[in-house]
Amino acid sequence: MSAALVKELRERTGLGLLECKKALAAADGDIDVAIEELRKSSGMKAAKKAGRTAADGVVAIKVAEDGSFGVLVEVNSETDFVARDDNFRGFVDQVVSQAYDSRTEDLEVLAGGDIETARQALVQKIGENISVRRGSLVEANAGVVGAYVHGNQRIAVLVELEGGDQDLARDVAMHIAAVNPQVVAPADMPEEMIAKEREIYTAQAQDSGKPAEIVEKMIDGRIRKFLAENSLTEQAFVKDPDMTVGKLVQGAGAKVVRFTRFEVGEGIAVEKVDFADEVAAQLNAS
Repeated sequence: MSAALVKELRERTGLGLLECKKALAAADGDIDVAIEELRKSSGMKAAKKAGRTAADGVVAIKVAEDGSFGVLVEVNSETDFVARDDNFRGFVDQVVSQAYDSRTEDLEVLAGGDIETARQALVQKIGENISVRRGSLVEANAGVVGAYVHGNQRIAVLVELEGGDQDLARDVAMHIAAVNPQVVAPADMPEEMIAKEREIYTAQAQDSGKPAEIVEKMIDGRIRKFLAENSLTEQAFVKDPDMTVGKLVQGAGAKVVRFTRFEVGEGIAVEKVDFADEVAAQLNAS
């Protein structure tokens, strides 16, 4: 089954990845037949509730004591109220433990088997859609992995350092949580992103009426500023603004290799429905 077809069935039913793949396989890839058969199953009772967008929730982290690796997961609910529920938090603990014990970020592992059974039971109990959205595994090759989870459990970061220790890695992770850099260093910025910024700055500078050579210098200056503001190593460290993160890490004889930052709900499009329009639509449908 194509990934796009599985994704569509998941979005339309709210059911788990493995269940959708099995349903499509049994229906020979016919998504309408798969939905019809799923509607006949007991799982569809949960799926009806799971049709709503789950854009709230929490992130959770688990790091090995020796700093050799760490895992990060995001589990979504529909509302902040459920995200604070003990039953939901217990389910999140189950998911992050599965990621840690399996040492994986594979969604088929994180959202399958006993996890999917527990998810469906929780959906039935609380009456909201719950979904395991994503996971990340960060392993240390020649250093340590450190982590930071913001108090509200809506932002979490894993950082891999070459050299250094977990305390330093945690400080860097806390900075990333607060400032949200896009890349580790300026050289890591994707060329297409730089090109897009240059296009914007060019359009702005051309309206200045300045000579072409001055305009080019203005554009180059803005690009340098953009890279500095969005690159971790060039940013002023939140705990000591007189020092960049790059200097902080370098002073400890370390180097930032990579980081992963999850913020709850980022990238999820939530449909905004006017209450009056929703009522009118329901009346028209009846």
